[in-house]
Amino acid sequence: MKLTILALVAVVSAFRPQSGPRVPVTTLQQQHALGGWAPAAAAATPNPQQHALGGWAPPSPSQPAIVGGGGTTKMTPLPASVKPGVVTGQALVDLLDHAKENGYAIPAVNCVSSSGINACLEAARNKNAPIIIQFSAGGAQFYAGKGLENLNCDASIAGAVAGAHHVRSLAKRYGIPVILHTDHCAKKLLPWVDGLLDASAEYHRQTGEPLFSSHMIDLSEEPIEENLDICASYLAKMAPMGLMLEMELGITGGEEDGVDNSDVPLEDLYSKPEEIYETYQKLTAVSDRFTVAAAFGNVHGVYKPGNVKLEPDILRRAQEYISKQLGGAGSDKPVKFVFHGGSGSDVSDIQRAISYGVIKMNIDTDTQWSYWEGIKNFETKFHNYLQGQIGNPEGADKPNKKYYDPRECLRAAETNTVARLEQAFSDLLCEDILGR
Repeated sequence: MKLTILALVAVVSAFRPQSGPRVPVTTLQQQHALGGWAPAAAAATPNPQQHALGGWAPPSPSQPAIVGGGGTTKMTPLPASVKPGVVTGQALVDLLDHAKENGYAIPAVNCVSSSGINACLEAARNKNAPIIIQFSAGGAQFYAGKGLENLNCDASIAGAVAGAHHVRSLAKRYGIPVILHTDHCAKKLLPWVDGLLDASAEYHRQTGEPLFSSHMIDLSEEPIEENLDICASYLAKMAPMGLMLEMELGITGGEEDGVDNSDVPLEDLYSKPEEIYETYQKLTAVSDRFTVAAAFGNVHGVYKPGNVKLEPDILRRAQEYISKQLGGAGSDKPVKFVFHGGSGSDVSDIQRAISYGVIKMNIDTDTQWSYWEGIKNFETKFHNYLQGQIGNPEGADKPNKKYYDPRECLRAAETNTVARLEQAFSDLLCEDILGR
């Protein structure tokens, strides 16, 4: 097959979510089943009273009911410590506490290119909200260039560091707080995080803060004792620099970035309150700078509607159990939860999970599709202008440079992704957080 503009873009830039407002149909994955997005008239528009009522006001005839929402009677001001740019240390803790107390979750988007990062920053600015930009080991390797060898995770380390500096160079200019994070790190990938901790240590020596905001260590496939011991040892290294740890309990089903959990036993997809409390005890003894990705039926990848059985009440029961063990002291939601694998989930289930303490939700599959869809739609629209450097329907001698310039199709991908992310911000109740 001849190398077309599509193949060129696939090599140059990718993203790991059509013009105008677009809204999801019932579940996040019906988008795929129907080939995109429902008409805007079907949108579930947030009612302005959502925070004042601690949830969603009764729907109007054009507004379907949505369960969940803000956790307080009024949106409190963003803490003064949270400013535009990459957020670390106490400012990061303050931001995540604000999310938990006010009932919203921050979108966390896997990026593999500067183009994808820029789309994230643009969407967050448009929604007046913070965002989490994150890299997987594979995504970071791609960012560095697949032409580099990845011996000892060298390319993955270099790519993540390069991406981090890109974010730091632009986040303040977009005027938004950004959490700079790395995604799943299994036991075999620990050298990758070790290299990133070295980079943060050097950056900390120079600036007084770490290069990144947080890192995820995913040892959910290991025995829980080993999982907790290793996570506690990493938290002890990270917390003094102002880094936060994300850890995983149970297993998120499905497949992502080469990790396939499609055939795990069903019981492993649901965490137990006792395990979450054991985690809370173990890590709190080291530092309070951690989040927990508990399993409550969530899965990675693309699934038909109805094939994913979320149980958000697992999170509620865990919060109640831990609060009781703590004698009722402190927050009624002591744990900051993270939501992985939202594909195929009802928005109502997602928002229930937020009301139970989810402060971050990962987005990858849908943004991969939206980035590609933007390119696909561009090629379809201008197909007859992309078959050669010269010659198109306007004449045999007409040049096509303005169509095959990679910036054109990449911008189409970015615009489509921005629209998808804006819907994600709305679904996660993460809008107008910055108070301006």
